[in-house]
Amino acid sequence: MFIFDNQTYVSLKVMFQTYPEYLYFAILLLAFGLVIFMIPSIIYTSLKYHLFDKNDLHRKNHKRNISRLGGIAIVASFTISILLFTTFINFKEANFLITSCIILSALGVKDDIYGTNTSTKFLLQLVVAGILVFFGHFRLTSLYGVLGIGEMDLWWGGLFSIVLIIFLNNAFNLIDGIDGLAGSIGIIASLVFGILFARMGAIPYAFIAFALAGAIAGFLKYNWYPAKIFMGDTGALITGLICAALAIKFIELNKFTATNDPDFYSAPAIAVSILIIPIFDSLRVFCVRLLKGKSPFRGDRNHIHHRLQRLGLKPNKIAFISASLNLITILLTIMLQHLGNFLLIFLLISICAVSNAILTLQLRKRGIYN
Repeated sequence: MFIFDNQTYVSLKVMFQTYPEYLYFAILLLAFGLVIFMIPSIIYTSLKYHLFDKNDLHRKNHKRNISRLGGIAIVASFTISILLFTTFINFKEANFLITSCIILSALGVKDDIYGTNTSTKFLLQLVVAGILVFFGHFRLTSLYGVLGIGEMDLWWGGLFSIVLIIFLNNAFNLIDGIDGLAGSIGIIASLVFGILFARMGAIPYAFIAFALAGAIAGFLKYNWYPAKIFMGDTGALITGLICAALAIKFIELNKFTATNDPDFYSAPAIAVSILIIPIFDSLRVFCVRLLKGKSPFRGDRNHIHHRLQRLGLKPNKIAFISASLNLITILLTIMLQHLGNFLLIFLLISICAVSNAILTLQLRKRGIYN
């Protein structure tokens, strides 16, 4: 009979510190298994109590009632995995991340079932971002000259970090419009962050990234086209929150200082490349809405995945194209990291702009003008 005593705990702690790849694999596998176990029960409960994403909403694509509560499994799996393993590495910042996730998931669940007004959503996202920035120290202190911004003090850096976290929260929510898309981009982002942090020896952040990757991978089994369940606001907001926190830490840990030689150059550009799909899609949609004199926060069917659908592509192909573009930009940015942030970010925006222009031309050839 196996007894988990203090000696066993010490042995595991030493093993995980000596061979962190075992920790990464264990947490990824645990997070994956928990979601696989939870989702069927969530689907059953949704069927029993009619907790569906109503298909009469004008921006939805599916033709049958499907639960939006898949994010509950992602959050629960991520939280349990982090709490079980965090004692092995004494990572106190995880407490603030978990607290933020719980608050945001409560907002997401309410929104997925009953709906939530915009002011309430913004206020809670502001609180969550504030907790991460000022208590969890997930805060940018410099932008390396990007947008002409160098070093930032506590308040300016904190304000910018809060805006960034809220933006990425909603950016992931905006791309969650077809089966498998947000999940695919979420897996790529978390896995890449996990691998990069592992290469840097930043064990705490690597295991957070791998926990998220495992949770989303388990969810994607049920969300791939045709989807049996959606991640809803709960899953999308949490994915965006964690990816934003990881991006901030990745940039900060690769900052040039007198005592720090970064493992990766042009860290802001690399972070942008990892999250380029939700970033570009959100910025593009906001700009288009403003140019048309509409509110940038009013939903429509003008996202890139909607436009690809109008070309007749199925959700699985759209997810594959988006994921492939995401991987290409990441690899290209890492390979060219010595070019500097300005040139790399300009290159990333150019790639996305050209891709969008090609898509627009294809739509117009078919007589589709939006």
